[in-house]
Amino acid sequence: MDWLLDVDIVNGAAFWVPCLLSAAAFVVMLMRRPTGRWVVVAASAVLIGVLLGLLVVWLAVDVLDAFGGPVNAATRVWVPACFGGIALAVVTIARPPLWRRVVGIVAIPLFILTTGLVINAAYGITTTVGAFLYVNTTPPIAVIPPTDAAAPDPVEPVVATWTPPADLPTHGRYGVIDPPIPNSASGFDARGAEVYYPPAALVENAPRLPVVIMMMGQPGSPDAAIIASVLDDFAARHDGLAPIAVVIDQLGAPLADPLCLDTSRGQAESYIMDDVVPWVRDTLGVLRDRTDWVVAGYSNGGQCATYLGSKYPETFGSILAVSPEEFAGESDRRAVLDEVFDGDQAAYDAVKVTTVMGEGDYPDTTAIFAVGADDPGYVPDAKKLARAASAAGMDTTFISIPNADHGRSGLAGGLTAGFALLAPRLGLAAAKG
Repeated sequence: MDWLLDVDIVNGAAFWVPCLLSAAAFVVMLMRRPTGRWVVVAASAVLIGVLLGLLVVWLAVDVLDAFGGPVNAATRVWVPACFGGIALAVVTIARPPLWRRVVGIVAIPLFILTTGLVINAAYGITTTVGAFLYVNTTPPIAVIPPTDAAAPDPVEPVVATWTPPADLPTHGRYGVIDPPIPNSASGFDARGAEVYYPPAALVENAPRLPVVIMMMGQPGSPDAAIIASVLDDFAARHDGLAPIAVVIDQLGAPLADPLCLDTSRGQAESYIMDDVVPWVRDTLGVLRDRTDWVVAGYSNGGQCATYLGSKYPETFGSILAVSPEEFAGESDRRAVLDEVFDGDQAAYDAVKVTTVMGEGDYPDTTAIFAVGADDPGYVPDAKKLARAASAAGMDTTFISIPNADHGRSGLAGGLTAGFALLAPRLGLAAAKG
């Protein structure tokens, strides 16, 4: 069964075969004797279907906000195209011969499947059947204890004392932390966290390294694949050096949103600060100084990272927020206000990131906000948070990622740009100037 869960639905045959079959079905349904009547019927059906699809997208996204924000360009193109194909299939089913009717019947679910695959591929976050079903097939990885747990942090930055050994691995490794991080302080029912070890962490007498605590979006899973790929590329340019990354679950379930707070929805904030942070500090071979700790996140996780970095500057020296939401529960604010805060707007406002920033003191906090240039729903949020961080005294950078949207392009691009800026601060590259 694991082989099925690991099937690639972005680049492999499971993606291309439905696409090709859909194209073939569309062509076959059109290939009738080109009578004037059929041309009018087919063209009218496709046009009406496309217009209906455009109306559905407009109502769902722009009027009802059914998805809690904007969608990518592929959704706005392929949903109307799917409706057009289905309309052609319907008029094909209504006409003999039988084999064409069979093609029309088969084409409808095939068009729907293909549309879903194309839209998913455009986002690029969910790449396997298992990931689509939120079934984690990432293998477990044993925790690598620090070389000398009692030793203090070195005085010099890692890059100044590091000489890559001859047996330095080409790539790092990541997997599900086994045994899992205990939740004894919070009781929060988190899914298994994943850890990425860069090549420098896999050698004998490995140096202590900076650490990143990363959170993904909602819906989503604590999947380290993308940040592992980004940090592997980073390590390749820095003699095997990169941060250790711990990707944690701030949600508890794919569709849940505990708001990165301690509320009736769960003790997510306590889980991160009272369970995860002490475990990382005491268990992994990481540097302990706050300037070597980064809290990072994407979308929902980006909001959470900004909140935690703003509230706990004594723990996190740097914030890296990619395509962040402006505040907790932004996409469902009315329900959050009523269900979590009992209608108390002042209580809700008090935990919003901009409020927390305004009350904080940040003499040495670096904040990086990155967002895809083609991600119109999140550009304003990222800019607003960047302005608030700068006004609060953080050393702030706003990055617009060219040709990137609210998917893999934005996430990978934002992480890549962010770690390039953070490298000197984390002691992984010589300071410029």
